[in-house]
Amino acid sequence: MTENSRTLPPEALDAWAAELRERFDLSAEDVPIALILDLARDVANGVARPAAPFSAFVAGLVAGRAGGSPEDVRAAVAVIVELANGHAAEGQS
Repeated sequence: MTENSRTLPPEALDAWAAELRERFDLSAEDVPIALILDLARDVANGVARPAAPFSAFVAGLVAGRAGGSPEDVRAAVAVIVELANGHAAEGQS
């Protein structure tokens, strides 16, 4: 697999998200693409790149255990981003 074939263009991401929403009967609000991509960026920059997908999984797990609402997702993501930002600050000290 080449590096170019691993890069997902925005329209492919939208198509993939639509496929997942259809398969799992989710609404667009249930799949906050921008929020999750921002989470991945913040964790990758504040902790390490491999921590990004793991952290997204943990956010989903935590949100699901809290009830699974969009608000639960945003709350879990906010805590993880805060932790990642704190982790980055500690590394700079």
